[in-house]
Amino acid sequence: MVHNTIIITMKISRRNFINTTIAGTAGLLIGKPLVSACNNNPLPEDPFALVPLGKTGIKVSLISAGTGHNGGNRQSNMTRMGADKFGKVLNHEFDRGIRFFDCADTYGTHPFVAEIFRLIPRDKYILSSKIWFHSGGIPEEGRPDADVVVNRFLKELHTDYLDMVLFHCMMTGDWPEKFEKQMEILARLKEKGIIRAHGVSIHSLDALRACISNPWVDTVHVRINAFGTAMDDDDPAKVAEIIKTLHDEGKGIIGMKLIGNGAFMNDPEKIDKSISYVLGLGAVDTLNIGFEKPEEIDDYASRVERVLVSS
Repeated sequence: MVHNTIIITMKISRRNFINTTIAGTAGLLIGKPLVSACNNNPLPEDPFALVPLGKTGIKVSLISAGTGHNGGNRQSNMTRMGADKFGKVLNHEFDRGIRFFDCADTYGTHPFVAEIFRLIPRDKYILSSKIWFHSGGIPEEGRPDADVVVNRFLKELHTDYLDMVLFHCMMTGDWPEKFEKQMEILARLKEKGIIRAHGVSIHSLDALRACISNPWVDTVHVRINAFGTAMDDDDPAKVAEIIKTLHDEGKGIIGMKLIGNGAFMNDPEKIDKSISYVLGLGAVDTLNIGFEKPEEIDDYASRVERVLVSS
């Protein structure tokens, strides 16, 4: 648990410069991304610029923050580092300009996020969380309906509303039929303003295809990088084709596993190629990365900025 005795200095002012000293040591040249000519939202030059999340009416920072790398049973790398260290990461993320923070019930980071943002006006950041319906994954055996779970999320996060709530880790193409009741519940919560958008986090190609032409799906968390690592298919082009279709339908696309779930976190060349590839699709609204150190934020910001200014 996060204790109120923890005091973390929050720097709210936005910085307009990008620190390139860390990434600069790699000495790599990034090629110009091939942005789709039909992309209605040209890439900004600021890696923390607020961009539209599909047609949801929500704007998110181009770089966004995940809060549960290697998460499960309400533990993750973030909880394991402790409240003080993770708090410094969250603090630095906000200070640099990240305004979208992605949580999940399985991560165990709700109380950490709530503590850091308790003094920040709620309209200054975007907050999402994900409901886990599968067996295992969370300590409880029961799986209550989505409205019960969302009510708990609100209390844990100390907020009156959530910008997004998603079904976590959809793995089969029949998820819309399987979770029809829960979809209806989230739709009612959206009508009441308790959540602003609903969607799914995807972990199979069939589950991703089931999002196409589905009017209930506002946003999609999808695994995408240049190498097919920790993705729904070994061929990134197959995933990218579906992503573009979904984006053309107006669905918000949140790209995750940009560095292959950490597989090439120590390979600067692969990181740069993946950033360039994903941004070049012209269909991924935000790059969601689970930062574990403040210096990682500065590093990725520099890399993303180099791609943006070359586009």
